[in-house]
Amino acid sequence: MAAAATAAVTIGPTAALVAEEGPSGEAAPAAAPPPQAPAASAGPRLSRLPLARVKALVKADPDVTLAGQEAIFILARAAELFVETIARDAYFCAQQGKRKTLQRKDLDNAIEAVDEFAFLEEIK
Repeated sequence: MAAAATAAVTIGPTAALVAEEGPSGEAAPAAAPPPQAPAASAGPRLSRLPLARVKALVKADPDVTLAGQEAIFILARAAELFVETIARDAYFCAQQGKRKTLQRKDLDNAIEAVDEFAFLEEIK
């Protein structure tokens, strides 16, 4: 059986997109869909952020009248991924300075280095 070839394209200091190709050169099928929002009392917690707090933040917006549980879960997961990404890029900047401790300047450098964080430049 032939092994699948893997090619990586780096975007930003540490984030990477990986495209897998099968033996015929076609893209491999997409991964399974992410798990759905957990029921109130079922199983392990899928979100690291408290969903009640995320819901309170969403409801603080006067333009939002209703927000379903799935929407709250997806917003919580998106926030987690955002924090992971910016923290990883900021840590890369700290490593460039031969440090292990993140500092404000590392976040500022990550914001300047990665185009996806351009919307944060006004609050630096």
